[in-house]
Amino acid sequence: MAELPDLTVFAGILNRRFKGKTLKELDVPIDKKVNVTKKEIKTALEGKKLLSVTREGKTLQLHFSGDQVLGLHLMLRGELVLLDKENINPKYQILGFHFTGGEGFALVDLQRQATPTLNPAVSKVPDALAMDYEYFSSLLAKKRTTIKTLLMDQHFIRGIGNSYGDEILWAARISPFSIANAMPPAAVKKLYQSLGKVLNEAIEAIAKENGDELRGELKDFMQVHGAQLKKSPTGAPIKSEKIGGRKSYYTEEQELYT
Repeated sequence: MAELPDLTVFAGILNRRFKGKTLKELDVPIDKKVNVTKKEIKTALEGKKLLSVTREGKTLQLHFSGDQVLGLHLMLRGELVLLDKENINPKYQILGFHFTGGEGFALVDLQRQATPTLNPAVSKVPDALAMDYEYFSSLLAKKRTTIKTLLMDQHFIRGIGNSYGDEILWAARISPFSIANAMPPAAVKKLYQSLGKVLNEAIEAIAKENGDELRGELKDFMQVHGAQLKKSPTGAPIKSEKIGGRKSYYTEEQELYT
């Protein structure tokens, strides 16, 4: 699943390649995936200029002229692919964006789960890279749940998923099984700092690798998250267990607070 760093980079690429261009045609092969009718979304967006692309939590938002916004949630397996003469109608397409000048991109998903939403509601939940320490520490103090589960809960913090939840916790040396409100202030502060550091470093690494191409999710730089990894960078064996139905990776280097 594309998480905050991947989506931040995708937004930048789309801005560089398509910002200021007019959407000539919108392909909607699966209209039941959209929250409005095929006619309504085509009327709302075709002929409109793409003003900017932003990331909001785990979604991309395409801002068009006429105060129209299209949210794209890639879900578990959704991808963005660039369109050209050799790839004008890719398989498993959810939406296809064709701009004046011949360029375009598509949202594709083998599982057909990726979800477009025209003019999505504005969320009041803070983004992981926008929340301040006061909010974060207050949130943890109120929750008697595992810290890994809390970091991934989009009702409280937007943008962090399973992969980066593991990476952030390992960087802070905090066990994913720790109870949020049992963590001492020093650990909470270290976790907050690690959160920003891990996400920003991942954005930088992914942006460098992608350039202006949509290469999909990149995880080559992960420290502990991944079945192919056997030891952490410091040599500790990597273990895995399910937390909330998702496989988590961690080491004994991480302190448990209960």
